[in-house]
Amino acid sequence: MTGRLGQRRLNLPGDRWVERRNTLRAIALSCLVSCAFALPAVSQTNPAIDQPDLSAPDAQLLLQADELVYDNDQQTITAIGEVRIDYDGTRLIADRLIYDQPTRRLIAIGNVEILQPDGTRSFAEEVDITDDFREGFVNALRVVTPERTRFAAESATRQNGSLTTFVNGVYTACEACPNHPERPPLWQIKAQKIIWNGEEKTIRFERARFELLGVPIAGLPVFTTADPSVKRKTGFLAPNFRFASELGFGLRVPYFVNLAPNRDLTFSATGYSKQGFLGEAEYRQRFENGTFTLKTAGIHQLQPDAFDSTDIDSTVENRGMIGTSGRFNLNSRWVFGWNGMLQSDDNFAQTYQIEGYDGSTFQNRVFLTGIGDRSYFDARLIKFDRQVASTSSTAEDQQAMVLPSTDYNYVVKEPVAGGQLSFDVNTRGVVRSVTDDRNVFGDSNFATPGVDADSWRLSAQTEWKRTIITQGGLVITPMLHAQTDTTVFDSRDSGLLSSTMAASGNTLLADGTYYRAMVTAGLEIRYPILFSTSSATHVLEPIAQIYARPDERYAGSLLNEDAQSLVFDASSLFQRDKFSGFDRIEGGTRANVGIRYSGRFGNGWGLNGVFGQSYHLAGKNSFAQGDTFNTGADSGLETDRSDFVGALTLTSPVGFSAGLAARFDDKNFTTRRAEVSSAYSSDLFRLAANYAFIDAQPQYGFARNRHEFSLGGTLRLFDSWYVSGSTTYDLVNDEIDKYSLGLAYVCDCFLVRATYAEDRDSDGAIQRSYNLFISLRTLGDFGTDKLASTF
Repeated sequence: MTGRLGQRRLNLPGDRWVERRNTLRAIALSCLVSCAFALPAVSQTNPAIDQPDLSAPDAQLLLQADELVYDNDQQTITAIGEVRIDYDGTRLIADRLIYDQPTRRLIAIGNVEILQPDGTRSFAEEVDITDDFREGFVNALRVVTPERTRFAAESATRQNGSLTTFVNGVYTACEACPNHPERPPLWQIKAQKIIWNGEEKTIRFERARFELLGVPIAGLPVFTTADPSVKRKTGFLAPNFRFASELGFGLRVPYFVNLAPNRDLTFSATGYSKQGFLGEAEYRQRFENGTFTLKTAGIHQLQPDAFDSTDIDSTVENRGMIGTSGRFNLNSRWVFGWNGMLQSDDNFAQTYQIEGYDGSTFQNRVFLTGIGDRSYFDARLIKFDRQVASTSSTAEDQQAMVLPSTDYNYVVKEPVAGGQLSFDVNTRGVVRSVTDDRNVFGDSNFATPGVDADSWRLSAQTEWKRTIITQGGLVITPMLHAQTDTTVFDSRDSGLLSSTMAASGNTLLADGTYYRAMVTAGLEIRYPILFSTSSATHVLEPIAQIYARPDERYAGSLLNEDAQSLVFDASSLFQRDKFSGFDRIEGGTRANVGIRYSGRFGNGWGLNGVFGQSYHLAGKNSFAQGDTFNTGADSGLETDRSDFVGALTLTSPVGFSAGLAARFDDKNFTTRRAEVSSAYSSDLFRLAANYAFIDAQPQYGFARNRHEFSLGGTLRLFDSWYVSGSTTYDLVNDEIDKYSLGLAYVCDCFLVRATYAEDRDSDGAIQRSYNLFISLRTLGDFGTDKLASTF
């Protein structure tokens, strides 16, 4: 039954008016809705309680209750029984709601629940607050935010509209156990007082203790953290621990300074028990079109002799670095950026794990990249820094500087003679001051092999190809390709020859400028054949290619900087030029022949394969012409008939996959190279196994066959517990090259992961690393960095 307020239905003693109804619309009593917004709650997205504009002309209030009581003697208005107020997206539910006119206080009593527009749900037994929202009191409060963080307290008070104090409060980001809600959450913070400051966006815990599974772990008299909704606020960040045998135990404490919404500064101090204090500072700034960072670090080492006497770390006391990076979008198509580091010695940033600069090889670079609808451009200046500890190492000196490397590609939009026409331009300049003259390639110093020379090359190529499909299903693709190269070099060590270069009679050309050109005409023919059954489809596709071209000019006698990697396998079988870069170019007439297979089965399984061989038909075989660093030797392409190559992959709908790739000798079909891989993934565990075999390659310094087996996996022990491990085993030397073990617990609010790893380098030294990482959702991450020690 509905009607207007003020309609008298029952006259009681004491001038007490009572009106009973199922639904009451009360726009005039909009003050009642204030209790829906008075409760202080902390929201991840907005910690301040949004207060509605009661004067908004479009705001509509709906009040529902079993009974509405006006008491003129006490000057109160009371809504009783299943009270519900809906106002501008906010809902309040309570057993009883009282508005005291003399004190201007609103009181909601019994099973109070407030649902705000952002999803925050608040629960209390009683809410008492002024109608101007500035002060109030709450009994038995619980707050659940949309981000699943929870506050609870025996009582709470609100002052000055922004300061909320929870008495005997509890905070957690963990879900309650659905089967045992009475159990404590995985972790929680209990405090005598929790003070939330809506203006400063901070949460202060007084006399707090951290509990894990209900057991007190640590206590603090007071600490303050940023409101979970705050992404950037000046203050201390979570500390972390570090350890290395040469450095000792370390505690790193970072302090974050929020200079502006787009600028910040982070200071970090790390105290090491052996080496003293390491200072770091990082400045970051975001612009409308990009970002810029500047980082510096330094230390005065107290015990340099804690390092090995042959390490560069032991030779200096004052060490430091400065690094910078940037990336800017010049417009929607062009990007400019850089990354650079200067340091006092070759190994400071790696030894002290300066984040972003601690890799074994650091790439200083400046780049400009542009992407068009049918074009691409990239230009880079690069200098490699090899971070090594040994004072006797020349690896840093042997790193080349690329000054510069550019690539440009353009594909003509309209068909040309019915086919696609594309253009590519590449330039490469290299400056190298020390020759890396190793013939034993297994002793890697992480430098690209090269001679002591300055060189520059300009290459331009164009390619046209057209695909024609006949009525019978035959696929014919003719192609034309042309390339020109100009190479200039000034060699300081022109006498360097590799073993294959010497054996082939080639010599490194004298300093000067050299030109070469290559024109290729090719034809590819494919004939896919489809076989279908009720439960499977099979496609067999024989493929034949032929490429006719003259011999490679200066084959093996020019510097080779960018085409040293050559692996002949099924993936490169049908490539026009099997060299990986521009410094070498394939010459002579060659045919590639093979067959592809693709099968799909009704139960979701799939099988794909390819097998074939390459034939050198005429001219000089480029892969038999040794260059400065043996490219092509033992590749399987150096003879007129190449080795056989093949690959097979298997997929399944049950999480299992497997692959096989191999190269077989063309005469006796013995295995020259093989890789076998398999993987399985399910809800319970993930497992991957790999086996690799490479035949002996004496000309690369590997006199024996190489066999390696690796295994890795993760097993879920219980709902949230995981154990992981991996290992790589050298079957030839009968030793473990590296392995790792890990144990982790992962849930919605907590992560802890402990790992241990060992890695043996080519000299037999073992690098051991330890890592303990803890993450508490909304509070921060704690843990040790991966600092390695050599034994």
